Amino acid sequence: MTDLANRRYSISEVSELTGVAVHVLRQWEKSSPHLRPKRDRNNRRYYMPADIEDVRMLKHLRWQEGMTGEGADRHLRRKKRTGRDVHSPQRAQALVDKIESEVRGILRLLR
Repeated sequence: MTDLANRRYSISEVSELTGVAVHVLRQWEKSSPHLRPKRDRNNRRYYMPADIEDVRMLKHLRWQEGMTGEGADRHLRRKKRTGRDVHSPQRAQALVDKIESEVRGILRLLR
């Protein structure tokens, strides 16, 4: 049985797992200090599970939250420094709206 925490993933595997195109991953490697996959003796990239989580977070921040590359990097830096997820204002507002909607639904059921 292989240890999944030490599993290495190729760039094409990461692309399939995350839905981010290979050329985009390469571009993010150049522009983001948080995405630096290691290389093997043959100079091929390999990603660890923590790298894949960074890709997923960058994808979410840039594509769903609409952050710039710089903003996403700042967010990840803060998250890694504090150990907590720092929500963007849009995400926080969406969460408040969802909670409010659920509370209203519960109140309707109780009437």
